[in-house]
Amino acid sequence: MHQGSLFTALPQADAILTHMRSGKTITQFEALNKYGCMRLASRIHDLRRAGHVITCTKIKTKRGKTIGSYSLV
Repeated sequence: MHQGSLFTALPQADAILTHMRSGKTITQFEALNKYGCMRLASRIHDLRRAGHVITCTKIKTKRGKTIGSYSLV
C-alpha cells in the first residue's frame, strides 16, 4: 500500500469490517456507494493480513456478470 493511500485505506477497511461484523456481505458496488472504496479487493487483502477470515462467494448479477460477495467467517 502506498503511504499516501494509507489515510483513506484504514478508515475504509474499518468501515468494511464493521459492515461485515453486522452479518452483512459486501460487493464492490456496495463498497463504492457506501464507503467510497474503489478497491475493495485491496481492503479485503488488508483485513485478511490483519488476521480476519473472509470468504468470497461468486454471484451472478441480473445481467449475467459474475461478481464477488465478501463475508466475515
